Amino acid sequence: MINCIAIDDEPLALELLKDNISKVPFLNLVATCNNAFMAMETMEKHPVDLVFIDIQMPGLTGLQFIGSLEKRPLVIFITAYKQYAVESYDLDVVDYLVKPVALERFIKACHRAKELYDLKSAKKTTPKKTVKDHFFVNVDYSQLKITFNDIIWMKGYGDYIKFHLKNAEHPLVVRTSFKELDRELPPNKFIRIHKSYSVAIDAITAIRKNSVFLGDRELSVGETYKEDLEKLLRREN
Repeated sequence: MINCIAIDDEPLALELLKDNISKVPFLNLVATCNNAFMAMETMEKHPVDLVFIDIQMPGLTGLQFIGSLEKRPLVIFITAYKQYAVESYDLDVVDYLVKPVALERFIKACHRAKELYDLKSAKKTTPKKTVKDHFFVNVDYSQLKITFNDIIWMKGYGDYIKFHLKNAEHPLVVRTSFKELDRELPPNKFIRIHKSYSVAIDAITAIRKNSVFLGDRELSVGETYKEDLEKLLRREN
């Protein structure tokens, strides 16, 4: 349910608005208010997701009231004046309805508000994905953790891959294949440059037509992998 309030200084208009809201099944009318100050008090006591509000009201106009809110709910203006439409949309309102408002037009505005409400709710409830920064490999009957940032380059030898790692005195030899590694390694961090080589993109210090340099080390680029390397260069530039 969407909690809403109705604000209008004209009793008949407020009563009509209340009746229209009662016809929309996903709206829950928290309160009706005949001025912005009463609405301010109500919103301090109750959570409000949607505000239906007139513009021309004594003391504080609808535009002034909505513009003063730090945490702004969804807003639908309902007014007899057309000339404030442009100014109202500077406040990112859902809709601007001009009195008299047909029921079907009112319901359409409410559905637009519901779409935005559902979208905001989905963003709040969707858990953030944890970015994986490692994987495990079998070494000497143990599961050894390798972080992506530790890998400089890898060389394939049949059923084995030799990992050249930062701050490691010797390469790490693991029984696996590039095909299996492709399921683990993030494509934005590694690039295959040869049927036997895969390198960390951040470790690349220079690129020539047929070679990739990792500091002082030069690795050949296989013919079938040149296009991927060219795409990487275009992306980086």
